[in-house]
Amino acid sequence: MTQRKVRVRFAPSPTGALHIGGVRTALYNYLFARHHGGELILRIEDTDSTRFVPGAEEYIAESFEWLGIPFDESPQKGGKYGPYRQSERRDIYRKYAAQLLENGKAYIAFDTPEELEAKRKEIPNFQYDAQTRGEMRNSLSLGEEETRRRIENGEKYVVRFKVEPGEEVHVHDLIRGDVVINSTVLDDKVLYKSADDLPTYHLANIVDDHLMEVSHVIRGEEWLPSAPLHVLLYRALGWEGTMPEFAHLPLLLKPDGKGKLSKRDGDRMGFPVFPLAWTDPKTGEQSLGFRERGYLPDAVVNFLALLGWNPGDDREILSREELCDLFDLGRCNKSGAKFDFKKCIWVNHEYILKMSNAEAARLLAPELEAEGIHEPMERVERVAGLMKGRVDFIKELVPLCRFFFVAPDSYDEKTRLKRWKEYSARQMQELKEVLAGLDDFSMENQEKAVMEWIESKEYKTGDVMNAFRLALVGQGIGPHMFEITDVLGKEETLARLQKAIDTLG
Repeated sequence: MTQRKVRVRFAPSPTGALHIGGVRTALYNYLFARHHGGELILRIEDTDSTRFVPGAEEYIAESFEWLGIPFDESPQKGGKYGPYRQSERRDIYRKYAAQLLENGKAYIAFDTPEELEAKRKEIPNFQYDAQTRGEMRNSLSLGEEETRRRIENGEKYVVRFKVEPGEEVHVHDLIRGDVVINSTVLDDKVLYKSADDLPTYHLANIVDDHLMEVSHVIRGEEWLPSAPLHVLLYRALGWEGTMPEFAHLPLLLKPDGKGKLSKRDGDRMGFPVFPLAWTDPKTGEQSLGFRERGYLPDAVVNFLALLGWNPGDDREILSREELCDLFDLGRCNKSGAKFDFKKCIWVNHEYILKMSNAEAARLLAPELEAEGIHEPMERVERVAGLMKGRVDFIKELVPLCRFFFVAPDSYDEKTRLKRWKEYSARQMQELKEVLAGLDDFSMENQEKAVMEWIESKEYKTGDVMNAFRLALVGQGIGPHMFEITDVLGKEETLARLQKAIDTLG
């Protein structure tokens, strides 16, 4: 038997912002496809017209562009299996709904929402199935002629899947093993609605996976209960031989307590749950995203990959190439993974440490320009290299390294009281003269000359250096003093020393 080419899909609904749990599902599909040399499809499942949110599809596309997760086929990119929006595939679904009706695998039902609600109140835990369908208004109870008359009169209807009771349905899951469900517990799901001439998730999902030759369905744990129904649908349509393999991923859990991660948890604990900022078009409520908070896309990908999967060792920082090489569904957990947002911050810090100074400067420059600081990239790169190890996010560099570009116009009072002694002005005047006399203002030569001067005067090194730092920085922060002066240069260093002498006395 020829092995099928790996083709996987991520199929979000454009009903709002993309939750980070959905991003992880897309990421696992991406890693699986790349590991096996396969293809990744983006399919927009927009069959529920009542829940459609304008701008949501564009938000999804922009999110994956920022994250660096490319699709081989999508509504934007196209492909030979398109269209890739379900709302544009009506004719296809209508054909397979008709096939199920003709083969007696489905039936037409006219029950109104009000009638269904009344039945739910009448019968506790009501389920539309083999036991109750005879009591309802459908083609099985009304007969062929009455059904045709109602349709000709324009009465709205749905097509329901006819589930035969008493069958053991086996779903082989690549993460959870063999899952067995008795068909008696399944209801006759709605597959198609005449009101909007659109299928429901269940029919559209099966038809698209088959026609797009999807080999593996990797999706969230919440979809596991629908898997047995999908197995039965594949059989009913005669596609059992091309049925994809299933893998249901563990849930992302809230950082504290029990339950699924939600936006409320992010709001409560101060972390994003969306990849990009999102404004709810109905309420106007704004939510920050990982991008706007300053996370690096590679760090987010690395962090999410390890939420529910492990590489087989204790490594926590892995490149995309390593993730693709190592990814194996057999190493996915069955239990949920806690969303440790503090770990994500740590991962972001590690990626900043690994980043080249040039890349750090490229990200820092626009943040500085937003503060009115315009500097040559060479200088920004030197500063970024000195300071990047001190922050978790690039934007945190701006207040930390501002003193490199803008001379202090005031001096931190607590530091002044502690570090500026009654003799500091005199020592800084002497230090200024030592530095002014240097023709070679290299970092090494500065340090040698200053330390020799301190020793010859029998001054305390701490007293001199603390006052020196306050004079140049305005606070008691920053890297090694001669790294600072090396960036500032001789003229600026001397000017700042004189200003401190004049101001602090």
